[in-house]
Amino acid sequence: MHVSQRGQITIPKALRDRYGMHHNVEVQLEPAPEGILIRKRSAASHPVDRVYGILDRGGSTDIHLERMRGS
Repeated sequence: MHVSQRGQITIPKALRDRYGMHHNVEVQLEPAPEGILIRKRSAASHPVDRVYGILDRGGSTDIHLERMRGS
């Protein structure tokens, strides 16, 4: 495997299939003692996704906004 002039690499098809790295899958690169570790980014890795929905305020968004605005 080689790094292209633009800094790109091609992950072999067998490895992409094995780890589910299909078209448009986001990956993250992490430094490791041996070199660089490539991980498939999970949908829940975004900070907003980890906390989305933990506050159950009840009611619709419109009602909540009216309460906040004092209407």
